[in-house]
Amino acid sequence: MSDQSQHLFSSRPSARRRAESGVAWIFRLATYIILLAGVVVFGDIVIKGSRTVFQSEFPFINVAFLTEAPKSLYVFEHEGEHYEMADDDFRDFRESVEAQALAAGEPAPELKAKTYVYSAGGIFPNIVGTILLVVGSMTIALVLGVASAIYLNEYAKQGAWVRFIRLAILNLAGVPSIVFGLFGFGMFVIFFGWNVSLMAGWFTLAFMVLPVVITASEESLKAVPMGFREGSLALGATKWQTIRKAVLPYATPGILTSSILGIARVAGETAPIMFTAAYVVRDKLPWQVEQAMDFFFQGVMALPYHIYVVSSKIPQNEYSERVQYGTAFVFLAIVALIATSSIILRNRLRARYRW
Repeated sequence: MSDQSQHLFSSRPSARRRAESGVAWIFRLATYIILLAGVVVFGDIVIKGSRTVFQSEFPFINVAFLTEAPKSLYVFEHEGEHYEMADDDFRDFRESVEAQALAAGEPAPELKAKTYVYSAGGIFPNIVGTILLVVGSMTIALVLGVASAIYLNEYAKQGAWVRFIRLAILNLAGVPSIVFGLFGFGMFVIFFGWNVSLMAGWFTLAFMVLPVVITASEESLKAVPMGFREGSLALGATKWQTIRKAVLPYATPGILTSSILGIARVAGETAPIMFTAAYVVRDKLPWQVEQAMDFFFQGVMALPYHIYVVSSKIPQNEYSERVQYGTAFVFLAIVALIATSSIILRNRLRARYRW
């Protein structure tokens, strides 16, 4: 076929088109590599973690892992059989063996057991602490962040000072989490005297995620057409009535998007809660307090800090590995559940408020 038979608008090969195609394939390859890395990492956690969380026999879920506190594991041999027991079960077993030997008039056998810290029991206190930290800190961050966004976008006179505030907020978004942890330790733990507690952890994590919430909320407010405000004001509504009735409902889906981003960051932070809220071990659950106010001024156990401890602060072995992957699996599931709830709520509001 000659060149005259080709369509007038058909693409013709050229060095420029080949270069563009090559660049597109580089971008595509980079995207696939990132996706593959994510699949490998998360797939490894899901596969190995599910072996700890799930089991082949009824009820098919490792209930003890999800409902008990972390314990030490004792591994030993007795009368030719291999045993793996948590510390409390081991004590009961040893007492029963000693009682049987005493009844038979024989010396009590010595049970030589190897001890593995945090390799038995479960992570229930860590689950509770993580949920409390995420819900409390995001509540504070959303209240303060949305209020700041409303002021900056709706009330503040736009000028150099407001631009400086926005620049400062953007700079805060890049501050390392360890700095926020030290700030929370100095401000809330020491200066305010809250000690290592839920309250100190809530405000530290809330301040850490505030830049994201403020920026996303302000962009959501800007996306609402000015005609909504003008129409409301023309009908005699006050400034606050206009914001509350004609602006916030339509900006809420975008604000919830900021909460999803905030949850992902808050839930996974270890350094801030290590300074302000988390304990390695705590005997009581948060609600096991004498007075109601004590609930807010007590430390908790948390999943990210527990993963840090079992991964770096104790000797590594096959038993601790099970706890590491099981904890990471549950942690990802909780974060995904909270984020999914926010996404569902956002989509419902987005379908309800359209313009």
